[in-house]
Amino acid sequence: MAVKTQLNYSPNFESSKRLKKKIKFIILHYTGMKKESDAINRLTNIHSKVSCHYLIKKNGEILTLVPDLYTAWHAGKSEWKNFKSLNKHSIGIEISNPGHQFDYKKFSNKQIRSLLKLSKFLIKKYDINTKNILGHSDIAPERKKDPGEKFPWKFFAKNSVGLWHSLESNILKKNRGLKISKVNENYLLKNIFKIGYSKKMPTKLNKKKYLSLIVKAYQRRFRPELINGKVDKECLLISKNLVKKFK
Repeated sequence: MAVKTQLNYSPNFESSKRLKKKIKFIILHYTGMKKESDAINRLTNIHSKVSCHYLIKKNGEILTLVPDLYTAWHAGKSEWKNFKSLNKHSIGIEISNPGHQFDYKKFSNKQIRSLLKLSKFLIKKYDINTKNILGHSDIAPERKKDPGEKFPWKFFAKNSVGLWHSLESNILKKNRGLKISKVNENYLLKNIFKIGYSKKMPTKLNKKKYLSLIVKAYQRRFRPELINGKVDKECLLISKNLVKKFK
């Protein structure tokens, strides 16, 4: 069953069509601008050189900006597992939200319902593996925070959109903040890289800073209650659980 959308086409996309089988991922973003209208204008302005396939408004309306079989410009420099430059392999969905810079808010129930419906439709249409539903911060941790810690990843995973761990929250809370050995720190980082986060360190960052950003991105996605860039036993337990799911 098709999803109802409003057309508001953007000129910002690659002119050549891609094959249906090229679409492997759905990447979720927030708009990160104070006004929804400004975000829409930017995504449809030829001079901005950014776009997405779909935008979900605060009221839950879905806009189509770029047709699925054309590559939109939403991910930028990005990596996940063996994939680089994820634009060409993904569908980008922007959710209207001011983001961390402008009083980051909870996503509305209408937005969540619309996104769930749209995601399920796209997963079925393009045979996308649910483990390939990612946030912009997953694929560009040194640059991005969206869709952020207020995005309900656990709820979506329960509805077969994206993955989540299967550990009890009371067990995890007991291990939050508990220090782990250097050996286990390295083990945790290896698990994070196995999940899909990029090992490749940007030239402008030192190793310590980059690892902290990777851990923050991981926490923002899978342990949103505490995002501090510091590894602990809770993070380790979650990584052990997730690494099996992301194979």
